[in-house]
Amino acid sequence: MPAPVRPLLLSDSDKQQLQQWASAYGTPQQVALRCRIVLAAAEGQSDNSIAQQLESTRPTVRLWRARFAQKGLPGLWEVAPGRGRKASYGPEKIQQVIDTTLRSQPKGQSQWSCRSLAHPLGVSKSRVSNIWRSHQLKPHRVKTFKLSRDPHFLEKLTDVVGLYLNPPEQAMVLCVDEKSQIQALDRTQPGLPMTKGRCGTMTHDYKRTS
Repeated sequence: MPAPVRPLLLSDSDKQQLQQWASAYGTPQQVALRCRIVLAAAEGQSDNSIAQQLESTRPTVRLWRARFAQKGLPGLWEVAPGRGRKASYGPEKIQQVIDTTLRSQPKGQSQWSCRSLAHPLGVSKSRVSNIWRSHQLKPHRVKTFKLSRDPHFLEKLTDVVGLYLNPPEQAMVLCVDEKSQIQALDRTQPGLPMTKGRCGTMTHDYKRTS
Protein backbone atom coordinates (compact mmCIF):
# COMPACT_ATOMS: atom_id res chain seq x y z
CA MET A 1 0.00 0.00 0.00
CA PRO A 2 1.27 3.51 -0.79
CA ALA A 3 2.33 5.61 2.19
CA PRO A 4 -0.20 8.26 3.22
CA VAL A 5 0.60 11.76 1.98
CA ARG A 6 0.82 14.57 4.50
CA PRO A 7 -1.63 17.45 3.99
CA LEU A 8 -0.16 20.70 2.74
CA LEU A 9 0.01 23.42 5.36
CA LEU A 10 -1.79 26.61 4.30
CA SER A 11 -2.05 29.91 6.13
CA ASP A 12 -5.44 31.60 6.23
CA SER A 13 -4.25 34.29 3.82
CA ASP A 14 -2.90 31.72 1.34
CA LYS A 15 -6.14 29.72 1.49
CA GLN A 16 -8.21 32.85 0.89
CA GLN A 17 -6.02 33.86 -2.07
CA LEU A 18 -6.22 30.38 -3.62
CA GLN A 19 -10.01 30.32 -3.32
CA GLN A 20 -10.18 33.76 -4.91
CA TRP A 21 -7.98 32.76 -7.86
CA ALA A 22 -9.86 29.49 -8.35
CA SER A 23 -13.21 31.29 -8.69
CA ALA A 24 -12.11 34.48 -10.50
CA TYR A 25 -13.15 34.95 -14.15
CA GLY A 26 -9.76 36.36 -15.10
CA THR A 27 -7.69 33.42 -13.82
CA PRO A 28 -6.29 31.14 -16.56
CA GLN A 29 -7.81 27.66 -16.40
CA GLN A 30 -4.50 25.94 -15.76
CA VAL A 31 -3.81 28.23 -12.79
CA ALA A 32 -7.33 27.67 -11.44
CA LEU A 33 -6.76 23.90 -11.64
CA ARG A 34 -3.47 24.21 -9.72
CA CYS A 35 -5.23 26.23 -7.02
CA ARG A 36 -7.90 23.55 -6.64
CA ILE A 37 -5.22 20.87 -6.43
CA VAL A 38 -3.43 22.70 -3.61
CA LEU A 39 -6.70 23.36 -1.74
CA ALA A 40 -7.65 19.67 -1.97
CA ALA A 41 -4.16 18.63 -0.87
CA ALA A 42 -4.46 20.91 2.16
CA GLU A 43 -7.61 19.00 3.13
CA GLY A 44 -5.58 15.79 3.31
CA GLN A 45 -6.96 14.13 0.18
CA SER A 46 -4.81 11.58 -1.62
CA ASP A 47 -3.26 12.21 -5.03
CA ASN A 48 -5.53 9.63 -6.66
CA SER A 49 -8.62 11.12 -5.08
CA ILE A 50 -7.68 14.66 -6.18
CA ALA A 51 -6.90 13.51 -9.72
CA GLN A 52 -10.24 11.72 -10.02
CA GLN A 53 -12.20 14.61 -8.50
CA LEU A 54 -10.62 17.28 -10.73
CA GLU A 55 -10.42 15.05 -13.84
CA SER A 56 -6.65 15.33 -13.92
CA THR A 57 -3.78 12.85 -13.54
CA ARG A 58 -1.82 11.68 -10.53
CA PRO A 59 1.55 12.98 -11.89
CA THR A 60 -0.03 16.43 -12.37
CA VAL A 61 -1.32 16.45 -8.80
CA ARG A 62 2.05 15.37 -7.44
CA LEU A 63 3.83 18.00 -9.54
CA TRP A 64 1.80 20.95 -8.24
CA ARG A 65 1.71 19.67 -4.70
CA ALA A 66 5.52 19.67 -4.74
CA ARG A 67 5.77 22.95 -6.68
CA PHE A 68 3.62 24.76 -4.13
CA ALA A 69 5.60 23.33 -1.22
CA GLN A 70 8.78 24.60 -2.88
CA LYS A 71 7.78 27.99 -4.32
CA GLY A 72 4.49 28.93 -2.69
CA LEU A 73 1.78 30.98 -4.41
CA PRO A 74 3.97 32.56 -7.13
CA GLY A 75 4.94 29.11 -8.41
CA LEU A 76 1.36 28.39 -9.44
CA TRP A 77 1.53 31.07 -12.14
CA GLU A 78 4.71 29.74 -13.78
CA VAL A 79 4.38 28.37 -17.32
CA ALA A 80 7.13 26.22 -18.81
CA PRO A 81 8.74 27.71 -21.96
CA GLY A 82 6.87 26.66 -25.08
CA ARG A 83 4.03 25.04 -23.14
CA GLY A 84 0.51 26.33 -23.71
CA ARG A 85 -0.85 29.83 -24.01
CA LYS A 86 0.89 32.34 -21.77
CA ALA A 87 -1.24 34.24 -19.28
CA SER A 88 -1.91 37.75 -20.54
CA TYR A 89 -1.61 39.11 -17.02
CA GLY A 90 -0.84 37.80 -13.55
CA PRO A 91 -2.01 38.43 -10.00
CA GLU A 92 -0.15 41.75 -9.88
CA LYS A 93 -2.28 43.18 -12.68
CA ILE A 94 -5.48 41.87 -11.07
CA GLN A 95 -4.49 43.50 -7.79
CA GLN A 96 -3.69 46.75 -9.59
CA VAL A 97 -7.17 46.85 -11.12
CA ILE A 98 -8.76 46.16 -7.72
CA ASP A 99 -6.64 48.73 -5.84
CA THR A 100 -7.26 51.43 -8.46
CA THR A 101 -11.01 50.77 -8.34
CA LEU A 102 -11.22 50.90 -4.55
CA ARG A 103 -8.70 53.63 -3.72
CA SER A 104 -8.98 56.25 -6.44
CA GLN A 105 -11.42 58.17 -8.63
CA PRO A 106 -11.08 59.37 -12.21
CA LYS A 107 -10.49 63.09 -12.63
CA GLY A 108 -13.77 64.99 -12.88
CA GLN A 109 -15.93 61.87 -12.33
CA SER A 110 -17.48 60.16 -9.33
CA GLN A 111 -16.49 56.56 -10.18
CA TRP A 112 -14.62 54.44 -12.69
CA SER A 113 -16.20 52.81 -15.71
CA CYS A 114 -14.76 49.78 -17.52
CA ARG A 115 -13.54 51.96 -20.39
CA SER A 116 -12.05 54.76 -18.27
CA LEU A 117 -10.12 52.29 -16.09
CA ALA A 118 -8.97 49.98 -18.90
CA HIS A 119 -7.02 52.63 -20.84
CA PRO A 120 -4.60 53.87 -18.11
CA LEU A 121 -3.93 50.32 -16.87
CA GLY A 122 -3.31 48.88 -20.33
CA VAL A 123 -6.01 46.18 -20.26
CA SER A 124 -9.25 45.69 -22.19
CA LYS A 125 -12.61 46.88 -20.88
CA SER A 126 -13.89 43.28 -20.93
CA ARG A 127 -10.96 42.27 -18.72
CA VAL A 128 -11.84 44.99 -16.22
CA SER A 129 -15.48 43.86 -16.29
CA ASN A 130 -14.49 40.24 -15.61
CA ILE A 131 -12.30 41.23 -12.67
CA TRP A 132 -15.03 43.41 -11.20
CA ARG A 133 -17.58 40.60 -11.46
CA SER A 134 -15.30 37.99 -9.94
CA HIS A 135 -14.47 40.26 -6.98
CA GLN A 136 -18.03 41.63 -6.57
CA LEU A 137 -17.05 45.23 -7.30
CA LYS A 138 -19.83 47.58 -8.49
CA PRO A 139 -18.52 51.15 -8.77
CA HIS A 140 -21.75 52.29 -10.45
CA ARG A 141 -23.88 51.42 -7.42
CA VAL A 142 -24.20 53.58 -4.29
CA LYS A 143 -26.46 52.97 -1.30
CA THR A 144 -27.85 55.81 0.79
CA PHE A 145 -28.60 55.87 4.49
CA LYS A 146 -30.35 58.23 6.90
CA LEU A 147 -29.15 59.37 10.33
CA SER A 148 -31.63 61.62 12.14
CA ARG A 149 -31.26 63.08 15.63
CA ASP A 150 -34.89 64.23 15.74
CA PRO A 151 -36.50 62.59 18.81
CA HIS A 152 -39.82 62.52 16.94
CA PHE A 153 -38.36 61.09 13.74
CA LEU A 154 -40.18 57.74 14.06
CA GLU A 155 -43.57 59.41 14.53
CA LYS A 156 -43.00 61.72 11.57
CA LEU A 157 -41.81 58.85 9.40
CA THR A 158 -44.89 56.81 10.31
CA ASP A 159 -47.19 59.72 9.41
CA VAL A 160 -45.57 60.27 6.01
CA VAL A 161 -45.48 56.60 5.05
CA GLY A 162 -49.01 56.15 6.33
CA LEU A 163 -50.19 59.00 4.11
CA TYR A 164 -48.68 57.30 1.05
CA LEU A 165 -50.16 53.91 1.92
CA ASN A 166 -53.59 55.12 3.02
CA PRO A 167 -54.40 58.57 1.59
CA PRO A 168 -57.70 60.34 2.42
CA GLU A 169 -60.64 59.50 0.20
CA GLN A 170 -60.66 61.41 -3.12
CA ALA A 171 -57.33 63.02 -2.25
CA MET A 172 -54.16 63.30 -4.32
CA VAL A 173 -50.80 62.84 -2.57
CA LEU A 174 -47.83 64.56 -4.19
CA CYS A 175 -44.15 64.16 -3.34
CA VAL A 176 -41.95 67.11 -4.35
CA ASP A 177 -38.16 67.06 -4.20
CA GLU A 178 -36.18 70.31 -4.12
CA LYS A 179 -33.47 71.17 -6.64
CA SER A 180 -34.39 68.53 -9.17
CA GLN A 181 -31.57 67.22 -11.43
CA ILE A 182 -28.85 68.88 -9.32
CA GLN A 183 -26.24 66.47 -7.93
CA ALA A 184 -25.84 66.85 -4.16
CA LEU A 185 -22.12 66.49 -3.44
CA ASP A 186 -21.77 67.95 0.10
CA ARG A 187 -23.19 65.31 2.42
CA THR A 188 -23.95 65.80 6.13
CA GLN A 189 -22.08 62.64 7.19
CA PRO A 190 -18.99 60.94 5.77
CA GLY A 191 -19.81 57.90 3.64
CA LEU A 192 -18.17 54.49 3.61
CA PRO A 193 -15.93 53.57 0.67
CA MET A 194 -16.67 50.67 -1.63
CA THR A 195 -15.13 47.34 -0.65
CA LYS A 196 -15.28 43.85 -2.13
CA GLY A 197 -18.88 42.69 -2.05
CA ARG A 198 -20.24 46.02 -0.70
CA CYS A 199 -21.34 49.18 -2.50
CA GLY A 200 -20.16 52.62 -1.50
CA THR A 201 -22.50 54.51 0.82
CA MET A 202 -23.53 58.14 1.35
CA THR A 203 -26.08 59.90 3.53
CA HIS A 204 -29.50 60.82 2.21
CA ASP A 205 -29.06 64.37 3.59
CA TYR A 206 -26.89 67.01 1.97
CA LYS A 207 -25.72 70.52 2.78
CA ARG A 208 -26.98 73.54 0.90
CA THR A 209 -24.30 75.33 -1.08
CA SER A 210 -24.60 78.77 -2.59
